Amino acid sequence: MEMLADLLDSWLDLPAHAAADWSTVWAGSGAAALSGRADGRPLDVPQSMVRLAVAASARIAEVTARIGRAVDLDGPALLGERAALMGLTRRGDVSCGGATRLLQAEDGWVAVSLARDSDVAAVHAWLETSDICDLASGAAARTEAELVERGSLLGMPVAGLGECVSSVLAAGELQDAGPPVSSIEGLVVVDLSVLWAGPLCANVLGLAGARVIKVESSRRPDGGRLGSKDFFDLLHGGHESVGLDFTCAEDVDVLRRLIERADVVIESSRPRALRQLGIVAEQCAGPRVWLSITGHGRDDANAMRVGFGDDAAVAGGLVTTDGLGPCFCVDAVADPLSGIVAAAAVLTALERGDRWLVDVALARTAAVASNGPLTDISGLTIAPPRARPVTSIAARLGEHTDAVVAEVGGFD
Repeated sequence: MEMLADLLDSWLDLPAHAAADWSTVWAGSGAAALSGRADGRPLDVPQSMVRLAVAASARIAEVTARIGRAVDLDGPALLGERAALMGLTRRGDVSCGGATRLLQAEDGWVAVSLARDSDVAAVHAWLETSDICDLASGAAARTEAELVERGSLLGMPVAGLGECVSSVLAAGELQDAGPPVSSIEGLVVVDLSVLWAGPLCANVLGLAGARVIKVESSRRPDGGRLGSKDFFDLLHGGHESVGLDFTCAEDVDVLRRLIERADVVIESSRPRALRQLGIVAEQCAGPRVWLSITGHGRDDANAMRVGFGDDAAVAGGLVTTDGLGPCFCVDAVADPLSGIVAAAAVLTALERGDRWLVDVALARTAAVASNGPLTDISGLTIAPPRARPVTSIAARLGEHTDAVVAEVGGFD
């Protein structure tokens, strides 16, 4: 456990990155245009965030060059890919995507995401108001701790500004001994994750040569399918698609068989979701690496909390600030940043050998990235957001279900 953690923690100390002009790197990334208020100039961000994006992408390139097809990514530019494909811009105390807001509490600030209908419906119980337009006054009458506690009990994505101060980038728990991986080619990745961080990690592993099988609930598919088609294609193009009904015992058995045959499992649900199906990460004997991506972590204090990219970034203190208060930093930045950190961690674990449960929390990633001095992009040319080219189309939901089920001997 310590050996993997020590290796991951060493990323930010790589000599090759020490002399870089982080302000110039950031101004040219395309993502720099996404922080600040709509009617103001782009605001500066912590240099450590830029360093982490560069270091994680460098680690990915280094390991894939040794044991797979080399994957060369522009880490800082990845932070602006969704905005580039969806035409999103900076909006100050409203997230680029529009679903998350920064609200001033009685003694601090909180972020709340209202992307889901269930979260909008919970506002009344959270603030004791039925008027969603009255969020500001409702939040101002309560303390930050009260808002976070009430929101968490309601299953809402609510976070206090800077509440997470962890320095743990990715926690790795050793399961048992096993040989190192000599080649990524042909490794099977079962991707149970949704939205951005997990799919980005799966995308990287697929580019490196792994076979990626995306498994979705046939009743509740990945919400990313409802967003930008280009963005979904970018992350999932070339992957197989399996749709399963997780309320059906036969389908759950197929899922177990898939997991047993996987080299890597990626999931982004709260731990109880799979435990309710009788699947416990700590007890699965098949995968070399089990990657768990959560909003706030798998520990008892945070396992039930919900977190998305914008509110989790706020939890880690990863915001920008002007005279009016905090603004969101980039677009749901904890998501893509955690995605490339997770990919680097998985690759590190595969090359290291043994079997691992790797725990990446969006809020912890943001906390690591929020420290230290800011960039200085004043006077620099700010590049517009850009995305990698979309080279293949994502499979239809369940397009490969029958073939994969036959392969694992399911539905007997």
